[in-house]
Amino acid sequence: MSKSRLKLLLVCNQSNQAGFTIIESLMAIVVAGILLSAIAPAIILSVGNRVQSKRVEAAIQAARSYIDGVNTGAITAPTQTIQNTTTSNTKLLYNVPAPTSISGLYCVNRDNTAGCQTASANDLVVQSFRTENAGVNSYTMALRVYRADAFRDSGALKANGIPVGGRVTQGTVNGGLGDRKAPLVEMTTEINPSASQPSFSDYCARLKNSVGTNNNSQCN
Repeated sequence: MSKSRLKLLLVCNQSNQAGFTIIESLMAIVVAGILLSAIAPAIILSVGNRVQSKRVEAAIQAARSYIDGVNTGAITAPTQTIQNTTTSNTKLLYNVPAPTSISGLYCVNRDNTAGCQTASANDLVVQSFRTENAGVNSYTMALRVYRADAFRDSGALKANGIPVGGRVTQGTVNGGLGDRKAPLVEMTTEINPSASQPSFSDYCARLKNSVGTNNNSQCN
């Protein structure tokens, strides 16, 4: 084989091993882009649900801490009351509208800034109210936990049953970061002040169905 022919073969082999052409590189980029665009929504949804789950968990912990604080006297009992009736006991949360201002609500500070800031998505705010029970030590307390940034603008906050029949409490899996205007948690609980534990007659007087009975009737 002549030297010229051998040199030509070597040049051809080198050109075949030179790598991808520009067109091949562009095709690879297009394919990668299509694959990324297909899985991106799932990744974003997963991250959003994880953040929302942690936020709801923090709200539940805040609600329980608030209840414990009221029970022990470490936190002042709510001053907003509603009349104690059978209907109110059953649908206590439906009888009080959502708050319109952050002022006067209990603050759960979860960032490095003092107090609850309306620009913070980490701070939590507790709205609480209770049944009105004359002469009875225990009472039913209801509470809602909102994000502090729910008060960032003048838009109305939401609450279960307002409007009637609507359930708006945020879930841990809701396809995103949740509705900041809706409560993260709504709860009702029985409060028994530690200074004076209620008796059975207290419970009876407060919880009995008074329809069709008289004041001297037994608990029913």
